Amino acid sequence: MEEENVFHVARRRILAALTAASFAMLPLAAQAAYPEQLIKIIVTFPPGGSADTVIRALEPVVTAELKQGLVIENRAGAGGNIGMAAVAQAKPDGYTLGVAPAGALTVNPHLNAAMPFALKDLAPITLLAEIPFVLVASANVPARNTAETIALAKARPGALSIGHGGNSTAMHLTAALFTQRSGIAMELVPYRGTGPAAVDVLAGHVPFAVLDIPASRQLILDGKLNAIGVSSARRLPSLPDVPTLAESGIAGFESVGWFGLVAPAGTPADVIGRLNEAFTKALKDPAVAEKIRTLGAEPAPTSPEQFSRFIESESAKWGKLISEAGIKAN
Repeated sequence: MEEENVFHVARRRILAALTAASFAMLPLAAQAAYPEQLIKIIVTFPPGGSADTVIRALEPVVTAELKQGLVIENRAGAGGNIGMAAVAQAKPDGYTLGVAPAGALTVNPHLNAAMPFALKDLAPITLLAEIPFVLVASANVPARNTAETIALAKARPGALSIGHGGNSTAMHLTAALFTQRSGIAMELVPYRGTGPAAVDVLAGHVPFAVLDIPASRQLILDGKLNAIGVSSARRLPSLPDVPTLAESGIAGFESVGWFGLVAPAGTPADVIGRLNEAFTKALKDPAVAEKIRTLGAEPAPTSPEQFSRFIESESAKWGKLISEAGIKAN
């Protein structure tokens, strides 16, 4: 009888140990199981735009890595607020993600008193791509670099202007940051997109403009526009001979458009990690990176923590500029 009791005690201990081990394995099993269904990605721009095209370029690699397909849903409007609100309100299970534009996360909150979501409602996954800009001058403008542009503006205070792609856009903020950091007074002229701004600076109706790379690169290479400097921290592979504004005398200057991948706040950390792994792998794929560069963007994979810190620094930078320059929403 005593031996039988010892046997039963040992058996219970073994079963308890196995049960505890099974519970300990649950998070790993859950991680291995994700994803078990299609993943919806809300893009806050219409089909065919840069964000939409980048996600579609990433899709084959991400699908192969996750072994699940992506369903891309375009919800444009309100500068990205509509799409981001839908992501923020979604179930935090990793099956609804969003492509967050810079404006919706770091500009709109400083321009709109009532926002349909807050940053705390979103969980950063990775920065996807950065979109640098270039300050250009009409061919007949007697300024070929940053120093000459600043000297010309100081000699004619308030008489010169810079065209850009629309009020409160990244190009508008880039132009405002340029004038503020260089200590010059120039009128900032809004256009309905980068195309019309390119047409007017090409025709000489405005002496300067901040343009994106697709709208300006060929005009620069053909000598029809003079490139003063690019707004990114590093020179661009597509315009290697054009210096950055930072290296041209405006120390620390950096201003780029960007978009990144986010999930609803509360999404499990292991799911965020799995998504980060899949999307950063796709961004580092040489063929995918080349496709992204043809759009005038640069792949920018980050960790979730790096992306979170980037959002905070961008929000602080643009909030300060918006306040000091008196920039208002459209």
